Amino acid sequence: MTISWLQAALLGLFACLASMPGLGGTSIGNYTLGRPLVGGLVCGLILGDLRLGIICGLALQVVYIALVTPGGTVSADVRAISYIGIPLAMVAIKSQGIDPLSGNAKSMATSMGTLVGTLGTVLFYGTATLNLVWQHIGWKAIENEDFHKVYLVDWGLPWISHFLFSFIPTLLLCRFGADAVTALKTALPMDGIPMRTLFTVGQLLPCVGIAILLKQIVEKATDFIPFFVGFTLAKSLGLNLVSCTVIAMIFAVIYYELEMIKQRKTVAVDAIDDEEEEDI
Repeated sequence: MTISWLQAALLGLFACLASMPGLGGTSIGNYTLGRPLVGGLVCGLILGDLRLGIICGLALQVVYIALVTPGGTVSADVRAISYIGIPLAMVAIKSQGIDPLSGNAKSMATSMGTLVGTLGTVLFYGTATLNLVWQHIGWKAIENEDFHKVYLVDWGLPWISHFLFSFIPTLLLCRFGADAVTALKTALPMDGIPMRTLFTVGQLLPCVGIAILLKQIVEKATDFIPFFVGFTLAKSLGLNLVSCTVIAMIFAVIYYELEMIKQRKTVAVDAIDDEEEEDI
């Protein structure tokens, strides 16, 4: 598999869109197009192998399932993971002749995505630093009551930042990085120590993502019970992800209704107490 200039340019465009808060807010940009699960679908469509793209996206989504950017602090850049890491992982899997459904394919995807994601933090902070220049221009326009210029600052000038730190790096890394990844086929044989080490590390990375997610949602021992329901359903009943999600939604609605009943009872008790105090 090779990546043409046109395919690399399309990947660069989606890297820009995935990192732009102005694209309907971060809900559409960073937290939708930027997620590896969605990025894998997009990369699969662009590179002509939808199944492999989704498989690579799924593998990386598990690793970064709990990735957030509190206060602008990032440990990895999802735009690089989704639109540089996934394409290069697809090229590596194809060039090495690895079965897309095998564990080695998932390990290759997670290893490649993690490497690029860590380097991608430079892109994130580069974009944020250059955006400070546009922000200064915006504040000055407000002070001068030139409000029409604010639209330019908000919608136009940030494209310069994303062109420099999203489009160009993605274009070059996907176009020329694919050739370098293909060259690894002869430099690093599948049965060699480097590749075996890469696969071993890749198999451990999803555990890190799950552990970070557990750290955020588990506050007491009983919180593990609903967390493992999905694994139990999938393993014992053979249900797929959609079926497990529907069952989880049912339990979520029941839990929500129970919490609302508790809150209504609490409000009613407080109201009775207030009335008794007034009578006294």
